[in-house]
Amino acid sequence: MQRKWFQYWFNSPYYHILYQQRNDAEAEFFIDQLTHFLHPKPDYKALDIACGKGRHSIYLNKKGLDVTGIDLSEQSIKYARQFENNKLHFLVHDMRKLFYINYFDIALNLFTSFGYFDTEKEHIDALKTFRKCLKADGVLVLDYFNTEKIIRNLNSCEVKSLDGIAFNISKNVIEGKIIKKINFEDKGKTYNFEERVQAFSFEDFERMILKAGMTIHQTFGSYELEAFNQNTSDRLILICKKA
Repeated sequence: MQRKWFQYWFNSPYYHILYQQRNDAEAEFFIDQLTHFLHPKPDYKALDIACGKGRHSIYLNKKGLDVTGIDLSEQSIKYARQFENNKLHFLVHDMRKLFYINYFDIALNLFTSFGYFDTEKEHIDALKTFRKCLKADGVLVLDYFNTEKIIRNLNSCEVKSLDGIAFNISKNVIEGKIIKKINFEDKGKTYNFEERVQAFSFEDFERMILKAGMTIHQTFGSYELEAFNQNTSDRLILICKKA
């Protein structure tokens, strides 16, 4: 089976160079807002789906929760494992494949770690696995960018210089996907990567979540948990429960 863009790119050391500015303070602020809203009990079990290097997982664990972080990137999980303890574990795992059943109180899919697959069916199948891993009264938190605003303000070309590498980045919307091409040279070698994320609207999520056997209970538009506005919000944050 041919490997997908995310299997190459998220395992590349250059991915971590380009996104090194990702902010722990922002992640912790968001988790503070979420836990204030959700009131998790100390014995709650949380699943961080596509956890990356584990910044959300680690902070949730500091708040007393039993946290499992899963990600397809072996490099990210290798890094995250240095923070493991008896209530914090990290595993290399594909979000489309079934995990524990009826086990978690909270499942989190944060920072636009969704929309990577080619078909809507694959996305619904992933949502079904999220649903199955939750207890009957469990909660799914899905945090995506606000597609409407992203497309309206798409910066088609930019150059980011980090660690002596000039990353040439171009963004376009093609066939319902926001495609980011990342080209650069390092040590005399040329590299070309891309990110392909579905331009899902709120209505798309509403339809897919319903098909996956869940309902949306609350919608927010920022990490401050402000109300969602299709025109002005930066994020689309969905609080979902089993139907």
